[in-house]
Amino acid sequence: MKFSLRQAQSVVKKLSFRDGLVTAVARDFRSKDVLMVAHMNEEAVIRTLTTGLMHYWSRSRGRLWLKGEVSRHYQHVRDVWVDCNGDALVFDVEQVGAACHKGYYSCFYRKVERGELVQVLKRKFKPEEVY
Repeated sequence: MKFSLRQAQSVVKKLSFRDGLVTAVARDFRSKDVLMVAHMNEEAVIRTLTTGLMHYWSRSRGRLWLKGEVSRHYQHVRDVWVDCNGDALVFDVEQVGAACHKGYYSCFYRKVERGELVQVLKRKFKPEEVY
């Protein structure tokens, strides 16, 4: 899914950026499982919409990043949803490899059971071999 620059800019004008960012949720387009949550600035939204590949704003690195730029585990955009306030986006994506930098398909690889964090997914790769 790709939009023209004009279309992407039109979408950005309708969003409500707080401190320059919106929340971005990436989920598997088939299963609807949440893969990761991150932030996007205007440039990340525009690049995502015009290239069809997920781009995010890294608060820790202070820069724009293309998901998969190092790991090659890209996220191809299939659909985009905007919440009622315009400050959160949900992207249905086709995930290549794994979404989580710790090697799991989803960053949500643990769940809480009886007050403990229990790992429910298996690792798809070893981070030290990729990063």
